[in-house]
Amino acid sequence: MSDNSVLKVFKLVKAPIYSHCFSADRSVLAISCEANCLIYRVGGPTPQLVATLANHDKLVTAVDISPHGRIVTCSQDRNAYVWEPLSDGSYKPTLVLLRINRAATSVSWAPSGYKFAVGSSARIIAVCYYEHENNWWVSKHIKKPIKSTINCLSWHTNGVLLAAGGTDGYMRVFSGFIKGLDSKESVAGSPWGDKFPFGSLVKEWYQGSYIHDVKWRSSQEQIAFVTHDAKLNIVDSQNGYEFTDSPDGLPFKALVWINDNEILCGGYSCHPVLFSKSSQGWKFSKNIDKIGAKTPTPQVGGEDEDENPTFGMSALKKFKELDLKGKVSVEVQESAHENTITELAPFAESNGQVTEVSSCGLDGKIVIYRI
Repeated sequence: MSDNSVLKVFKLVKAPIYSHCFSADRSVLAISCEANCLIYRVGGPTPQLVATLANHDKLVTAVDISPHGRIVTCSQDRNAYVWEPLSDGSYKPTLVLLRINRAATSVSWAPSGYKFAVGSSARIIAVCYYEHENNWWVSKHIKKPIKSTINCLSWHTNGVLLAAGGTDGYMRVFSGFIKGLDSKESVAGSPWGDKFPFGSLVKEWYQGSYIHDVKWRSSQEQIAFVTHDAKLNIVDSQNGYEFTDSPDGLPFKALVWINDNEILCGGYSCHPVLFSKSSQGWKFSKNIDKIGAKTPTPQVGGEDEDENPTFGMSALKKFKELDLKGKVSVEVQESAHENTITELAPFAESNGQVTEVSSCGLDGKIVIYRI
């Protein structure tokens, strides 16, 4: 496939971007960069840096923007901040009382924008909400039966059910119901159960590998998650379970639902991969932004090259050339990203279908793809 699926490429920083998020109107872009969160104004040919949120003193692991424009950041320094946009373009930080003793690893606003969840290495999910009486953000903890780091979180559109995956090999669905903030009507008739007291375990699946990302498809009552054994997994409320393998055997780090029957994944292969559902189940559909391998130049040392060399053979060939010649004769950039894709997010939608997807990666780039 040619690279006509790539709409825009922004090389923003010379450091890995582990998390990014656009505002609801796509005018503001927030990215994590080392111990800072960088805020860009989007609209011109290139995003313009307008603010640096610098309250953290360790790596910022995740960032998210609420429907109201509030930005939440979390970090390996065990803290989270909610940043309120002010009229002069600056941001006012409010510390969140997370009460955790290990790194915060992931964060996600609930659809309402009035609460968010923070995953951590302390075997805790902190569900945080604003307490008007004291003018601060407080948290309630979900602890059992979490046995290890929480890598990823995703809210159902009802704002109560929270899917979480981590390094203990379990993907779990918890209740994030906050009394006084959520209504019981929002989960009335849910196929996931009748009662959802805060912190209750609704469902769990044991996959056995690190879970890197999880996303709800609320309209279908399905959850998709990607794991370190290079699988895309899809589950539902009736214990239905399907999986399909990565076409090149490399794990995915991120996924996004395109529609009810398509999921886009990205990870160590540096280009997105589209999966489709058919009568035979979920299958690999196509690679996005993967340029076909070019015919290799003749090599000194003479082992026969495969017609379509795999990633491993291609790397071996490059090292051979470096050893023999001191340089690599042909440099082919196979995709817009030059390193692992760390996060995918919907960028544009039409009639319930995602038409454009944004990604960030370890190469410091933000890429917008047309699907």
